[in-house]
Amino acid sequence: MHHAPPGASFALTPIGHVVSDYADKFGVPRQPGLAPAANARLVLDPPYDDPLAVRGLDAFSHVWISFVFHQSPERWSPLVRPPRLGGNRKVGVFASRSTHRPNRLGLSLATLEGIDTRQGVCLMLSGCDLIDGTPVVDIKPYLPWAEARPDAQAGFAPDAPARLAVHFSDAALTQLATRDDHTSLRALIEQVLSQDPRPAYQQNRPSARVYGVRLRNVDVKFCPRQNGETTTLDVVAIDTLTPER
Repeated sequence: MHHAPPGASFALTPIGHVVSDYADKFGVPRQPGLAPAANARLVLDPPYDDPLAVRGLDAFSHVWISFVFHQSPERWSPLVRPPRLGGNRKVGVFASRSTHRPNRLGLSLATLEGIDTRQGVCLMLSGCDLIDGTPVVDIKPYLPWAEARPDAQAGFAPDAPARLAVHFSDAALTQLATRDDHTSLRALIEQVLSQDPRPAYQQNRPSARVYGVRLRNVDVKFCPRQNGETTTLDVVAIDTLTPER
């Protein structure tokens, strides 16, 4: 059996990048498919933007995207604190989907909505959980008969995360109504906030803090509201961001 010698390194060259509704890490769903209103484009870079490279891919409904967690630090730890365990219990990094990995490689499953080959190659995706600018290193079609295992065990995350109710203030609704994409933007905000993007260690603490999450070209301000044991996230403002020059 042939194997690489200890310490061997392998160079990875990005084949493209993601243009996404998510401007930064805060607010990104912790797994793909949880916010189907999130749109993204995967733009292939030269010389990988040859339409021949994606011939036949449009026959598949979903794709695996291998990428680099480019906003995560290069350091790693053998133990991590998964948000699903409240951020206060540790598991091994290889028993988690933490971004703090030895090679910072990620794997995401996205719905393939279409492929545009008029100028280079651009894949239209939905349900994507990748930050704007994410470097992509590979694309593979998803095969449900080989990769879907309904009887598989999901360890410490056996079920999808619970959803919180999201309420929009009158001011936020007024701001939302001025946008051409108000329907899809509202759905995106609800899907992202219902998963409670606050750090796990803050979710069970009473707080009047106002949080901000950037989605598309808006800054969504929200704060938690406690009603007995029920938490609601209130959207208090939706401010359009000024384009950077």
